[in-house]
Amino acid sequence: MNRVPAVRVEPFSIEVDETVLADLRERLARTRLPGPAPGEPWGHGTDLAYLSDLLAYWRDGFDWRAQERALNAFPQFVADVDDVRVHFVHVRGGGIPLILSHGWPSAFVEFLPLIPLLTPVFDVVIPSLPGYGFSSRPPRTLTTRDTAALWHKLMRGLGYERYGAHGGDWGAAVTTYMALDDPAPMIGIHFATLDNAPDAPPETAAERAYLAAVQEWDARERGYSFQQSTKPQTLAYGLTDSPAGLAAWILEKWRSWADSGGDLDARFGRDFLLTLLTVYWATGTIGLSIRDYLDNYAAGTATLDEFVAVPTGIANFHSNLVSEGKLPREWAERLYDVRRFTDMPRGGHFAAAEEPELLAADLTAFFSDLVAVDQPLA
Repeated sequence: MNRVPAVRVEPFSIEVDETVLADLRERLARTRLPGPAPGEPWGHGTDLAYLSDLLAYWRDGFDWRAQERALNAFPQFVADVDDVRVHFVHVRGGGIPLILSHGWPSAFVEFLPLIPLLTPVFDVVIPSLPGYGFSSRPPRTLTTRDTAALWHKLMRGLGYERYGAHGGDWGAAVTTYMALDDPAPMIGIHFATLDNAPDAPPETAAERAYLAAVQEWDARERGYSFQQSTKPQTLAYGLTDSPAGLAAWILEKWRSWADSGGDLDARFGRDFLLTLLTVYWATGTIGLSIRDYLDNYAAGTATLDEFVAVPTGIANFHSNLVSEGKLPREWAERLYDVRRFTDMPRGGHFAAAEEPELLAADLTAFFSDLVAVDQPLA
């Protein structure tokens, strides 16, 4: 493989200005909430009682500085890759290079619990997607296919000639296009969520059940996606101006998409959830992040009509969005060269934060087998 110039990497430390935190507390103190919705809690969206209690803790109890110190315990960097200032965590460990790509409404913090579990085997790179948190997003269309090219440049610039990739949600699309457009350096790819659908109609009973479940979920839950893929700027005004609105919009997804049993706090803990929200709030990037929907749906990159020949592993978390009609292996095999397909006993859409041990074990087994058999790193 031809050598490429190293990217210019600079150490990075998260340091949110105190004026930003003071403004956040003032906005939280002035929150104007609607009345309660009729029916069951969460039935019409984010529950009023839960949100009121969470906002009070965000204002008076949450210690961002403690969370900031915990985040800064991980080695973080920024690098200029084309016209994007890419923020990333980079921990050198066991030697198999692995880049992890998050989705929406998530951030790099979702993957941090994996680091101590992966570094005995992997060098771990966790970038923030363009426009999420501490990564910039240029004023042009930027799709997951474009991000895949950025990630290749980042990994090669860091000195890696062979590497693997893992992703979920939009990160799964980025990982897919890394393998589809530039397969030569790819050891393998791995997914915790798989949203792509084959063009051909379903052939098996399991595929038909899965497709029906997806269609039912879309009819009930897909409203956010229609808004974000058509008029994201209109939505961005309220979410950027109101921390209560931001929390309601994001946490409703974390509750319903995770294997949470309806209890966000028990599943993730409030400090984790508020760390995620504060990353979005302090950087003012919620409007940039939701542009992924407009850019990708307009460009057609949200669907896949080509076969991906790079060896593929899938951790099939059964509470990932669709609760009935589980993703069948044969569905994935129409699109990917599936070498490993693991049905997980629990876990949902945010698997790295929900079940890091299960996900890390699957990643380790999949990539270790590939490297041991026939795929040297250089």
